[in-house]
Amino acid sequence: MPAHIGRPETALAEHRVTTDELIEHVRATNRHPDDPSRDHRSMALWERLMRNSGVQHRYWSRPLPEVTQAAGVARRAETAFNDALALAETAAQRALDVAGLDPGDIDAIVTSHTTSWTVPGLDVHLIERLGLRPTISRMPLATLACSGGAHALVRALQYTQARPLGARVLVVVAETLSTIYHESEQTPQSMIYRTLFGDSAAATIVTGVHRGNAGELDGCIITDGFELAMPNSRDRYWGAIDAQGLHFDSTRAAARAAADALPYVTDWLGTRTVEWAGVHPGGPRIIDDVIEGLGLDTDKHGRHSHASLAENGNLGGAAVLDVLRRTYDEPPAPGAPGALLAFGPGFTVAAVYGAWA
Repeated sequence: MPAHIGRPETALAEHRVTTDELIEHVRATNRHPDDPSRDHRSMALWERLMRNSGVQHRYWSRPLPEVTQAAGVARRAETAFNDALALAETAAQRALDVAGLDPGDIDAIVTSHTTSWTVPGLDVHLIERLGLRPTISRMPLATLACSGGAHALVRALQYTQARPLGARVLVVVAETLSTIYHESEQTPQSMIYRTLFGDSAAATIVTGVHRGNAGELDGCIITDGFELAMPNSRDRYWGAIDAQGLHFDSTRAAARAAADALPYVTDWLGTRTVEWAGVHPGGPRIIDDVIEGLGLDTDKHGRHSHASLAENGNLGGAAVLDVLRRTYDEPPAPGAPGALLAFGPGFTVAAVYGAWA
C-alpha cells in the first residue's frame, strides 16, 4: 500500500547569521600574536573553505556571541534540546493545521533528533505539548543526524503499510546544529561545519493510501523505502562528545561518500525511472554528485536542494523535508516518478521512491 506525504512545514530558528559574519568572527578570534603571517595563511584557507560551503546565511536559535561561548557540555545540551523542542512543536502544529487534523487523529509519531542528549526524548515531550493520544505509537530515532528525515519517512511508510486501513503518522525532525560551533577549534573541518549548519525543525503527515483513492490526492505518493549502512565507511564522518559539547569531524573521504553510495541506490531503483529528486543538501558536491548519478540535470533538478542550502544551511535531518516543501511549491508533472534521498554519519543512506500525484 502506498502512502501520501503531506507538504512539509519548516520552522527556522530566530537569529539570521550570514557567512560574512562568521568569517569576520573567525578572523577576530583566531590571532597568533607571535606570528602574524600565520594568521594570514590560516585565514586565507579558512575563508575559502567557508565560502565554498554554498551557504549564504543560516538561522540559529541563539545569537552568534552566545553560540560561540564556551559553555560546557551540560549547558550546551540543555539549551540545544530546549530550542529543538520549541522548533519541533511549532513545525508539528503547523503540519497538523495544514492537514486539517486534530492531535487525536494521529496514530503514530516518528521523531529524529541528534544534537543533544535527553531522556525522555523528543517524542514523549511532543505527545504532551501537542496533546497527542497517550497510547499513540512512538518511533523515536536518534544518532541519525542528516539522514534522519528520510529514515523517518521510511519508518512512516512501513507503519502505514502494516495497517490494512492505513494510518496517519506525524513525522517531526529537529536539530540545533549550531551547538557544534566551538571557537577554540581551528581545523579545516571545523571551519566547514561551523559554516554549513543551521537550526530548524520540519514536520509532515504521512497517510496510508488506498489504491482506489490515490488519484484523488495531490503531492508525493511513496511506495518503497531504502536503507543502507555502507560497508567500511565509518571513517567518513562522525560525531563525538567531550567536556565542551558535541563535535562533528570527518576525513577527506567524506566528500565522495555520497557518490560512493550511489551504486547501492541505483541497484535498489533497478529499472524504475527517476524524473525528479529531492536530495539532502549536505553540500554543493553532494547535491551535484547525486543528481548527476541519477541521470538528472543538476541545474534543473538540484535547484531546490541548492536553494535550501544557500538560504538555510544544512538543516541536518530536517533538510530533505525542506527540499520536499520547495518541491511542493514547484511540483513535477503529475505522474512523474522520483525519489527523496538523505545521507548520514556511518556512512548511511535512506531514501523513498514514489510519484507525484
